[in-house]
Amino acid sequence: MPKLATWLREKDEKWFQLFFDKHPEIEIGNARAGEISLAKADGLLLTGGADVAPEFLKQPVPDPSVLDPDVDVARDRWEFAALDRAFARGLPVLAICKGMQLLNVALGGTLKLDIPGHKLPEQKDHDIQPLRSDTRATHQFEKVNSSHHQAVDRLGTRLEVESWCASDDIIEQIRLRDYPFALGVQYHPERGKIYDSLFKDFFSRLTNNR
Repeated sequence: MPKLATWLREKDEKWFQLFFDKHPEIEIGNARAGEISLAKADGLLLTGGADVAPEFLKQPVPDPSVLDPDVDVARDRWEFAALDRAFARGLPVLAICKGMQLLNVALGGTLKLDIPGHKLPEQKDHDIQPLRSDTRATHQFEKVNSSHHQAVDRLGTRLEVESWCASDDIIEQIRLRDYPFALGVQYHPERGKIYDSLFKDFFSRLTNNR
């Protein structure tokens, strides 16, 4: 049985469970609930959460007050280590929202620490933010449900932009060049009904990776 490693907050479980239920052949290991074996994992899912803790950032933080007060250092430490292990083994990686930002930081990139206009209540659950996408991107969506107050700034090593906000060019989707599958999305596919193809692609790679 393919194994997926992740760190999933309790309040997010209901959203992801809808997609997990469509793939009962995959065993989910949630590091928040207990220790899991990364050596036996077939893929890594990085999900949303509080801002990356400042001690892991590759940049100065002029105004610490813009950061979430409830950063989770233990989670960040686990996710950075898990990402290193996944890359070393060529495992598929899907990084969502905060996960995309962590992916960028892990590869030496920086973040816009506080941006306006991207965390309105209606943006989280409705596909209303228009995107523009590179024609080579496998997964392209005209509008997405993106809600966040930070964003990718300088890209990490070998990361490429696949999609960006049509109104202000904020990066919304990135991929790791010359790697089997490492995709970061700033939006929340787990909360939408148009993203089945993205999850199906990711989960199929876990099965093929065995």
